[in-house]
Amino acid sequence: MKRFSLFLALLLPLGAAAQHPVLLHSHNDYERTAPFWEAYSQHCVSIEADLHLKDGILLVGHDLKDLKPERDFLSMYVLPIVKTFRENGGRMWKGSDQQLQLMVELKSNTEPQLSTVIALLEQYPDVFCTPDGVRVTITGKTPASKDFAKYPKWIWFDGDLEEVYTQGQLERVALLSDNFRRYAKKWNGKGNFIPDDKKPLLEAIEKAHSLGKPVRFWNAPEGTTVYFTFWKLGIDYINTDKPATANLFFSDWQNKNFTMGRHEVEAGVTGTRKLDKATRNFSGFQNEKLQLSKPIETYTPSYESDGACPEKIKNVILMIGDGMGVNQIVAGAYANNLDLTLLKVKSTGIQFYNPQDDFIGDSASGGSTLATGEPSWTRHISANFDGSEEISPMTDYFKALGKATGVVSLGDIADATPAVFYGHTSERDSTELITSYMLTSDVDLICGSGRDNVEGRRADGLDMRKGLKENGYSYITDALAIDKTPGKVVCLDNRMGAYATEETLDFLADITRASIDKLSKESPDGFFLMVEGAKIDYAGHSECFPASVVEQLGFDRAIAQALRFADSNGETLVVITADHETGGLTLLDGNLETGHVLGIYNSDDHTPTVVPVFAYGPGSREFIGTYNNTYIAQTIKKLVSK
Repeated sequence: MKRFSLFLALLLPLGAAAQHPVLLHSHNDYERTAPFWEAYSQHCVSIEADLHLKDGILLVGHDLKDLKPERDFLSMYVLPIVKTFRENGGRMWKGSDQQLQLMVELKSNTEPQLSTVIALLEQYPDVFCTPDGVRVTITGKTPASKDFAKYPKWIWFDGDLEEVYTQGQLERVALLSDNFRRYAKKWNGKGNFIPDDKKPLLEAIEKAHSLGKPVRFWNAPEGTTVYFTFWKLGIDYINTDKPATANLFFSDWQNKNFTMGRHEVEAGVTGTRKLDKATRNFSGFQNEKLQLSKPIETYTPSYESDGACPEKIKNVILMIGDGMGVNQIVAGAYANNLDLTLLKVKSTGIQFYNPQDDFIGDSASGGSTLATGEPSWTRHISANFDGSEEISPMTDYFKALGKATGVVSLGDIADATPAVFYGHTSERDSTELITSYMLTSDVDLICGSGRDNVEGRRADGLDMRKGLKENGYSYITDALAIDKTPGKVVCLDNRMGAYATEETLDFLADITRASIDKLSKESPDGFFLMVEGAKIDYAGHSECFPASVVEQLGFDRAIAQALRFADSNGETLVVITADHETGGLTLLDGNLETGHVLGIYNSDDHTPTVVPVFAYGPGSREFIGTYNNTYIAQTIKKLVSK
């Protein structure tokens, strides 16, 4: 089906606040709470008013019984439009050349009503009687097509899909409209489009587009499924009685869709101010960089050590996808031909992560419990309710067993999730205090972004680099040199704070492999390693769905490295989970053949949605089931102690 792209290119809003892939038509606009203004504020580019001519006055209403003297066309529509157009310097929306269509449905006889409309609008020639002004389109009791030419050229008409027009008549037609039920007699707007309805509708759309005209259908159902179904079918104008709902669905469209393969994306940055102190300087996601030319390769485990007796556990790799809920994982799978390394892990569970002081957790509370196995409080970093006592994380536990430990984050090392494995405070924003814990830390490897945290002298007088050296650390800034630097290492590589692109998608995987190589070679008695995929969470806070998919796939590449190592020695337990879910992500539509997924966030913050747990290797079956997040660290420690 040929898409009527030229017309859309001319009419799509240019302002950043309203970039829709379709045109919104406010049907029976006068029924809104605030006629005109509600539709205008929701960037409806077409607004419809039903008119009756009564005693020489143009009144607005569907039926004669609805008419009231104060509901006149002049005050409800004409004057607000004129005021807005002139105040914005000859345009309807600031920063946009988008043209507004005022659709006037004639309910009385064509004449003298149409001539009365023309006479009224001619009083404002700069607004209605110019090609760059507001487009006036007549519908309802329109004149016969043979009479179109009798009216001023600035008057357009709503055409009928069933009528045959001459070329001259067609030039006066703004769009083609029809009764949806003429073509689709059964579909109620839920579920799949009924094939018997779809074929005639597609033929009608193709007919309109072949004539070079956009198309609209009235008397159609409305709702989320209708919106994305009509978008896929190529219907140009979405008839809506819910302007705010429709606008919310279609606005910021590129940040709600991901398609595998290179495709046209409008340049720009999607970011957030919702992040905490350690990460609030995140530069944002570059929209045109959030693309992958092809699906990622995945790893199929051997399963030889999977489910083996826990006595074989020598190493533990805990992988935390920050903000990673079920739908974040599923979105990555849909985009990647239903293929993820993560989904090849057989032992799965579900964890609740409600903190002690709230219903919804954050990375501090969720991360602290994953690190310690103890109940936690929001914003607390491995500390009790008032911050007076430190709670020992698993890094301490494994160190006491004579094993090496490592903490790796694809984000700022002072952010909550990595911090809970080496620091302690009742406030996650105490980044200076958190960072200072490195000066007394026994963790063998600490790696993330955040060079500003250690380079130079701190406000409290600490020379962090000198202190790190005194604590036996080598301080480096190249994460890929981890395995080439013997002994205790603090690596702060600011590349780890940047979002993933196709060129950097394997960065976390490479760092994971280097970290495993280092710890396994330097510690014959085994190791504990935590690896965080940090920016799945950033994507949720930014409501940037393409970023979530790309970050999820990058995290999956790191998971593959962990499973490869587990298969290579048969003594490694890998546990993969999240500290919480971010954004309340909902998946609405997609295409398995193209790798297209449509996802919408319901929030820009954390949610109480449960998150999955995946376990592989010896003892993995202990993680099957549903439990509180305290169970994970407690079980890991119990298994390793055997």
